[in-house]
Amino acid sequence: MKATIWHNPKCGTSRKTLAILEERSDVELTVVEYLKEPPSREKLAQLYKDAGITPNQGLRIRGTDAKERGLPEADADAVLDAMAAEPILMERPLVETQKGVAICRPQDEVLKLL
Repeated sequence: MKATIWHNPKCGTSRKTLAILEERSDVELTVVEYLKEPPSREKLAQLYKDAGITPNQGLRIRGTDAKERGLPEADADAVLDAMAAEPILMERPLVETQKGVAICRPQDEVLKLL
């Protein structure tokens, strides 16, 4: 099974999710450090659609200025634009497999995608 993780190595939950994926011999893993290689706005829209959530639900509040910028109440287009410009605004880690997409918080959420 192929899996892609949008990973932040400074995040403990992201590291734990990555470890779960790396332990699986049946997973062909792609690791994207999204702060260095951010997904396009179009890719973000597709990921959230496939996860069954809105971009606002994928918005990282903690450790960002999202609230001060009014992003939690903004429309989806404004949130996607902000995330594409500043990927730190993405909640992490995002994992995509053939079974779907999820924000894997807590890290055990990744098991539903395998």
